[in-house]
Amino acid sequence: MLKSVIKEVRFIPLHLALWIGVWLFYTYFFSYGSQNEDFVFWFSTSLLPVTAAITYFISYLLIPKYLIAKKYVQFSLYLFYTLICSVYLILIITFVNLVFLSDFSIRNMPLLTRNVVFVLILVYLVVSVLCFVQLLRHNHKTSNRNKELENKLLEGKLMLKQKELYLLKQQIHPHFLFNTLNTVYGFALKGSKETPDLILKLSNLLDYILNQIEKPLVPLTEEVKHIEAYIGLERVRFRDTLRIQFTKDIQKEIQIPPMLFIAFVENAFKHGTPIHGFLDIEMQLSTTKTHLLFSIQNTLQAASNSSESHGIGLENTRKRLESLYPNQYTLSQTKEEHHYKVQLEIQL
Repeated sequence: MLKSVIKEVRFIPLHLALWIGVWLFYTYFFSYGSQNEDFVFWFSTSLLPVTAAITYFISYLLIPKYLIAKKYVQFSLYLFYTLICSVYLILIITFVNLVFLSDFSIRNMPLLTRNVVFVLILVYLVVSVLCFVQLLRHNHKTSNRNKELENKLLEGKLMLKQKELYLLKQQIHPHFLFNTLNTVYGFALKGSKETPDLILKLSNLLDYILNQIEKPLVPLTEEVKHIEAYIGLERVRFRDTLRIQFTKDIQKEIQIPPMLFIAFVENAFKHGTPIHGFLDIEMQLSTTKTHLLFSIQNTLQAASNSSESHGIGLENTRKRLESLYPNQYTLSQTKEEHHYKVQLEIQL
């Protein structure tokens, strides 16, 4: 109660204006049909402290401590005690005014002050209205506080989600870099003249990765260029044993998370196996107003377990999809006799 009162100190002028209004309300009603202005003045003035005491006691103690806390039995009990005590005080005030201002003559009293029941109803009406307003204020504050907490919770979840996505991307990049460096290392061991060209292509890929890692989204066309650069790197490694087809039908330029498809492309080269001397890879990428479609298919020996060897890159891509597009994507993997296919569909 004390804390609540302290918080209300800044509203003292407002409270003063409120009680002046209540006092004017009392004097207006009690002066009806009466010329005894002294009695009305002192009677209204003596009722005002009782009204204020009841109001503050209920508003700042009973309501927050018992009613809001859903302690309805205690609230009802203390409210009953408050009513009994206040009735007793109002009766004493009426009697004192009768003695000192009316010379024990009820006829000298204003008409509306003679009926104690009416006086009680008027006082409790004022108390009820003010307590109800205070209850509405409390509910409004609670609602605002809950909204602030909810916003902070959502902000915390968003930050956690962004951090998780960032860590997933951080895991994908070293995984991609490790596979690519193995390719360069193999060419370097052979003393291949194409090693400098591989390093240059790798440099371009790393430049893309380092520049895009902080961005949540990148243009789809930039991602396509990145995939084509990676394919160029793999063409050097596979030489004439690679047959790859990349079909694009981008009707709508969209933003996507960086390196969203690279794990699927890597897996096609890493786990794909040549058939009749050729590794065949087919990729399709298309966009509509509502969907993004990506599919990749590679040749596979019948005894291969490629569909079960997902690796960290593919697993993290799944997690990213789940975080970025919950219930808005489908990812399917199918293995036939000599082909392994991955299809991704995202609702935009």
